[in-house]
Amino acid sequence: MSQNLCRIEKFPSRGGWRAGVLGGVVALVSLACSSSGGGTNDPSGSGGSAGGSGGSGGSTGSGEPTGDPTKLVGAFQVRSLPAAEPGAAGSTAVIGKIYDGPTPSQLIWEVQAEEEGCQLLTPRVPFCNEPCGGSAVCVEDDTCQPYPAAHSAGNVTVTGLNLESGAASLVMSPTANNYQPPAGVKLLYPPVDEGEALRFEASGDFFSAFTVEAKGVSPLDLLNETIELKPDQPLQLEWTPPGQADIARVHVKLDISHHGGTKGMIECNVDDTGSLDVPASLVKQLLDLGVAGFPTIIVTRRSVGSTTIPPGRVDLVVSSQIEQAVVIAGLTSCNDDSQCPEGQTCQSDLTCK
Repeated sequence: MSQNLCRIEKFPSRGGWRAGVLGGVVALVSLACSSSGGGTNDPSGSGGSAGGSGGSGGSTGSGEPTGDPTKLVGAFQVRSLPAAEPGAAGSTAVIGKIYDGPTPSQLIWEVQAEEEGCQLLTPRVPFCNEPCGGSAVCVEDDTCQPYPAAHSAGNVTVTGLNLESGAASLVMSPTANNYQPPAGVKLLYPPVDEGEALRFEASGDFFSAFTVEAKGVSPLDLLNETIELKPDQPLQLEWTPPGQADIARVHVKLDISHHGGTKGMIECNVDDTGSLDVPASLVKQLLDLGVAGFPTIIVTRRSVGSTTIPPGRVDLVVSSQIEQAVVIAGLTSCNDDSQCPEGQTCQSDLTCK
């Protein structure tokens, strides 16, 4: 992925993929990615690049041959969300899961246009004459790829988290091959101080022992009070610059048709400088694809560290994320008819017409 990459992505299915939103460990089921960063199901948010941004590598510590770093097979997430209201506390989640192979994607993303490091991608849905069944996915015409299985890497010792108890570390044991802090362990906000090392060390089990490290990031503070999309105008985003440069990058996902069966999405992966102008040409193309109710933008500051095990790459992602509503002239979002102007009704895509 180029250093300043914005891309439009089109999704054919209703509901689409909610970028950066984890609904618990289940969100880690989608582990498909590509070495070019074109895979949108990458839960690590690393864009498919081994080593990631602002993070450090790791090791298996076993002398075994390591796997292909372009194949993402697992991720540990340390994600924080700023307080929803002034005076309230921010929240933090730590989760992880590892598979014995990359998760296949039902869509093939093809580049249709490029402009100054930006890409327009459209999806192609492969067709298999013989159904793949519930245990596999059609990944190319008449080609099925099975889903991978999750397994244990043994106990994972985590050092570097800010814990309410003041302890220097915690140990996560797998439960149904899912990793989360033990019950009763409370994390402070932010979970890791900016620039501080965070270390996950797996003791080994089905997967061999490994270590992966990343650095803490400062909480993201988006300065835009209102985010409005206008045709032929760039979208100007501003946030408070970090205290330490080169630790993290900022990732943007702009989704304005999610509830209508996502028609497109702009993604940006940029240096953490404090500002970004999303090109006007991309904004216009995105608007031309169509809109649906409750459009949003998700801005994430993240640091990524990676290591490889025999099946492939495992990421450690430390992030701070903000999701904000997007204003579009002429669009009224709704959940029912009572929220619509007189004479209009709430449509299935949650817009008033």
